Amino acid sequence: MERALQISVIGGSSCDAATADIAEEVGRRLAAAGAVLVCGGYGGVMAAACRGARAVGGTTIGILRGYDHDEGNAELTLALPTGMRLARNILVVAAGEAVIAIDGSYGTLSEIALALNIDRPVVSLGSWNPEAGARRGGRGSYRGTLEIAESPDAAVERALALARERREEKA
Repeated sequence: MERALQISVIGGSSCDAATADIAEEVGRRLAAAGAVLVCGGYGGVMAAACRGARAVGGTTIGILRGYDHDEGNAELTLALPTGMRLARNILVVAAGEAVIAIDGSYGTLSEIALALNIDRPVVSLGSWNPEAGARRGGRGSYRGTLEIAESPDAAVERALALARERREEKA
């Protein structure tokens, strides 16, 4: 049996209702496609995405910054405490075969940079714009793919396609 695709969803630990609706729809669509949702495990975008995934029977994994299993959001299927604080961001993006970034601030930006540095494709949905200041080529360049999506459906469709392509390249 083939292992389910794992897609990391990153974004702010707090968000407005419109952003939460978008994140919840992303979670629903990922779970409906059979993907496992990986996130940082806290509130905001992460909780909303998990809520959407769990609403349709999906699996959600939270990679927590502290040592307590109970510090994550209530929608986690699995809570993985790390005690790594912000350093756990690398684990969040490394666990996904692709990353969807929704809204967010500097923590999200750091996760995008980490994902690109380890060659994880990123789809930005109302998050950081790769064209604003992104450098390609030469020293310090990123290797990964960063694309913009205009809707939850487009973000999920593209992230799943990029994850599948990545898997096929490695096979």
